[in-house]
Amino acid sequence: MGYDRVPTTFSPDGKLYQVDYALEAVKRGWITVGVRAVDGVVLAVEKKRYTRLIDPVYTEKIFKIDDHIGAVFAGLSPDARFLIDQARVYGQMYKLVYDEPIDVEALTRYVCDLMHEYTLHGGARPFGVSLMIGGVFKGAPRLYGTDPGGAYAGYFANAIGSGYSTVLEYFEKNYDEKIALDDAIVLALKAMGPVVEGGLSSGNFEVAVIPTSTGVLEKLLPEKVMEYVSKAKS
Repeated sequence: MGYDRVPTTFSPDGKLYQVDYALEAVKRGWITVGVRAVDGVVLAVEKKRYTRLIDPVYTEKIFKIDDHIGAVFAGLSPDARFLIDQARVYGQMYKLVYDEPIDVEALTRYVCDLMHEYTLHGGARPFGVSLMIGGVFKGAPRLYGTDPGGAYAGYFANAIGSGYSTVLEYFEKNYDEKIALDDAIVLALKAMGPVVEGGLSSGNFEVAVIPTSTGVLEKLLPEKVMEYVSKAKS
């Protein structure tokens, strides 16, 4: 029997093969990391450019969901774009109804509920993408990771995509829960360095921060990213 034909049929060993295939798509994505500091959240991703003919604007990997929430992903870009659009709509609806910004976890739970729905019906497939959603809510930094099956968890530091195990091993050894935001940026770049094509010297990074002081997502300019790369190399 073809247990991998639909996402609703369990194999004899209790697996949903379609979800496993989606996880493989995530593992082949660009390395993506998130780090939670005491005074904010860092989201960073490897940014490749397969040809100089592609406008760099269209290789964007960090997305603003609301002023205080950002998301990065590994896996299939169209799937990520759909989920991020849905998250943006839900965030605005929440603000209109309750007259306050949405909690980062509540938004993550909504996205994961949507992802889980696509494992429950025939004629659909799981999303081949994992998201990391970071933000600041009521002055507290938050970082969450999702998987294609609809599960999520809160993290101090996390990595998804190609080479994620190497990055997680680095975080296990070097992450400190009392780390400051500037040091968290350097930590993220150091962790990504060994698995990024060309290493730290390539400068192929996109970085965003959400400081608790402002509660607003800010994408770092390339020259600012290179300043942190220099610190990571020293």
